[in-house]
Amino acid sequence: MYETTIQLNAINDVKDFVNTVMMFDYDIDLVSGRYAIDAKSIMGIFSLDLSKPIKLQAHTEDPEALIKAIQKYIIA
Repeated sequence: MYETTIQLNAINDVKDFVNTVMMFDYDIDLVSGRYAIDAKSIMGIFSLDLSKPIKLQAHTEDPEALIKAIQKYIIA
């Protein structure tokens, strides 16, 4: 499993992010506090507190393509 932290600042960021992660066959979750939602669910993402960074968990052993695709949302 691959974990990183992302930040989604605007509605267009959320739409672009969901369209991007939909291209991957494996499960990708977003965790904020005690809530974990499917990263491919635009409604689920809007239920999170987007003012804070969100932990992304990708259930794959080869995350290189995902990292490249969502690089602009990853925060250090």
